Amino acid sequence: MNLSTLKPAEGSVKDRKRIGRGTGSGKGGTSTRGHKGAKSRSGYSSKAGFEGGQMPLVRRVPKFGFKNFNRVEYSAVNLDVLQNLITKTGSSVINFDTFRQNGLASKNDNIKILGRGEITSAIEVHAHAFSQTAIEAIEKAGGKVVTL
Repeated sequence: MNLSTLKPAEGSVKDRKRIGRGTGSGKGGTSTRGHKGAKSRSGYSSKAGFEGGQMPLVRRVPKFGFKNFNRVEYSAVNLDVLQNLITKTGSSVINFDTFRQNGLASKNDNIKILGRGEITSAIEVHAHAFSQTAIEAIEKAGGKVVTL
């Protein structure tokens, strides 16, 4: 094999569609644009969401309520899940990396520890937020709470 014998795979290279090159080509006349209307004219460009004069979907659908764009979302982790994590890893410090490695949070998540369940081990927990009951339960078990 040498460079002079190289060629593309069979059927991978096609001729481009040459429009507007006479009626004999089959793509002359209207040049594949159809007859009349805005789309057949040069310079036509549609607005995003334009539906030909029909009321656009975004205006037909009812909108109500309020979405607070400053809201901070948290991935909730309860104390019973935390206790299972402690028994599984055997670690005395639970931090963000531990939550990520065990599938409880993804890279950009904020973690909040909630108070459902019981915790028996004295551990140090690093998270973005804690409920009051979770703080009390962790400190009662002899642990420490660290807010990120």
